[in-house]
Amino acid sequence: MSNEVINQIVNNETAQLSSSGSYPALLTEAELIRMLRIPEVSVAIDYHNVIKNLIRFRDLPRVRMGKKLLFPRRAIMKWIEQETIWK
Repeated sequence: MSNEVINQIVNNETAQLSSSGSYPALLTEAELIRMLRIPEVSVAIDYHNVIKNLIRFRDLPRVRMGKKLLFPRRAIMKWIEQETIWK
């Protein structure tokens, strides 16, 4: 999937999530990208690669539904707490 397509998905889902104010229990990759604010904090061109690196190197929680990866919101929040450095 190209960077432009992922960015468009993120922008579309951001608009939907902004109106509802909450995230679903199982997040799509685009929803996770927005929830983690990757466009705001990363200089990466391809946000998909950021997620893949978090999976590969930081053990980002995920479940596979068929061929699609979904990200459990509660597990992601717990993962964020575990990954937080308190200094």
